[in-house]
Amino acid sequence: MSVAVVSIPVADQARALTFYTEVLRLKVVNDQPMGPTMRWLQLQPEDGGATIALVTWFQGMPPGGLQGLMLHVDDIDAEHERMTAAGAACSPIDEQPWGRFTMLNDPDGNGLIIAQLSAPDSIETN
Repeated sequence: MSVAVVSIPVADQARALTFYTEVLRLKVVNDQPMGPTMRWLQLQPEDGGATIALVTWFQGMPPGGLQGLMLHVDDIDAEHERMTAAGAACSPIDEQPWGRFTMLNDPDGNGLIIAQLSAPDSIETN
């Protein structure tokens, strides 16, 4: 079993789509109408992996209610600079034993972590 889709609750799918494609550089892999007012809007990193869906229909998932979704990058310094230049309010880069990361929110307040993860053999265990 693997993770296929992570739902991200948003208020405005078009506004969220702009952020996720222009700031995070995810690609649209599926965009289909769902009734008169909703879309199945699914995105994925350029190099594949699990996808996200920008959702408006889960009553128990208010827009901005997702926190801690972590996306991996190879060069956190370059991504931090690129995303900041694209208008994202990124936190300063922090470093932990598991990797280096920045945090930011999408337009609805969903909290995202962009991380350059350490190689598993470089993490010390106590």
